[in-house]
Parts: sequence; C-alpha cells; structure tokens
Amino acid sequence: MDINNLEYNTEREKLIIPEYGRHLQKMINHAVTIEDRDERNKVAKSIIAVMGNLQPHLRDVPEFQHKLWDQLVIMSDFKLDVDAPFPILTKEKLQERPEPLEYPQNFPKYRFYGNNIKRMIDVANSWEEGDLKTALVYTIANHMKKCYLNWNKDTVEDSVIFDHLFELSDGKINLIGSSEDLTDSSNLMRGKKKKHSSGGKKNYRSRGKKRY
Repeated sequence: MDINNLEYNTEREKLIIPEYGRHLQKMINHAVTIEDRDERNKVAKSIIAVMGNLQPHLRDVPEFQHKLWDQLVIMSDFKLDVDAPFPILTKEKLQERPEPLEYPQNFPKYRFYGNNIKRMIDVANSWEEGDLKTALVYTIANHMKKCYLNWNKDTVEDSVIFDHLFELSDGKINLIGSSEDLTDSSNLMRGKKKKHSSGGKKNYRSRGKKRY
C-alpha cells in the first residue's frame, strides 16, 4: 500500500452537509459539471432518491421532498442548474434574515401585573360606555388587586389599584375617587392561603366529587 497517496480528512474538501457523506457530495459535484441539461436533471433526481433513502418513511412527503431539493442546491454551492419540482432556493433567500418578532409590551414598574393586564385594558378601552364595559373594568381592577397581593403583599388600598389602572390605560379609565369598592383583600387571598395551609397533603375526601 502506497501511504503517499493516502487522503486525510483535514486535507479534503469541507463537507457542506456532513450527514450525507463524502460520496454523495462527489456525486453532486459531478452533476454540476454535466453539460447536457436532460442528463443533469436525470442525475439530480437520482441523487434526490439516494438522499430520500436515508429516511424512507419521509421520502414521499411533499414537504420533505422540498427540503431535499433545497439541500441538494445548498450542497452544490448553488451552482446546480436543474428543473426542480419546487422553486429553486437561492443564496440570498437562504441568508435572508427573518422578520423580528413582536414582543409584548413590558412595564418594569408594574411587572407583577403581567402583560395580559395591558391587553385586557386595551380591550376595555375599545368598548362603548355601558354596563358591560363597567363590569369589565372592575373585573380587571380586581384581577390587578389580586396580582398585587400575590406580589408578597398583605394588603393594598383600592386607590393604589385605581391609580395604576389610570396610568396603564393612558388616562382613559378613571376610577379614582370611585364610590365602588373592589373585592376585599382577604377574599382575594383566600385561595392562596388554602394552598399554603394544605402543606402539600392530598385531600382524599374530595375524591369522586365533581368540581365546577
């Protein structure tokens, strides 16, 4: 054996998608050099079949076929000009940055309320004045009070909640000075106290009973 002709991986061409191996990469490189378009298309389809055989349970799924053709083009360094059954992937499309995700608004001052409160307030602002809107506003205020109490507080004045609601609604919901009281703090925290007082023990008496 002539050790002078041995090839080392460090000296070989870097594989674009190593999972398919070097032999498949050589097949693709050869396909790029084929001048006859019909013959090139034929070879490309044969390569796709080989790639699909690596995952036979997916090879006939349209979405997976599209992925294989994209990978074929990528492994050819976008040099393979063939008639694919799907739009040919371009280097520009592959390198295209996705649209930035819209993150919910954050209110560091009132983080304990959570972002859903702001969404609920925006919905209330969009409603016409009336009993339904009033009921929704007080429901939101009570939920804000419960969130505030869960924030390791024993009690909170309704006026504090009304001030926060006024600020978060951009002044559109004003309960400041309202004669209506929110739910008492002890009632809002009753469920929390029960949870802590149970000590993690299972209540076998409730087994089989319906809950509403």
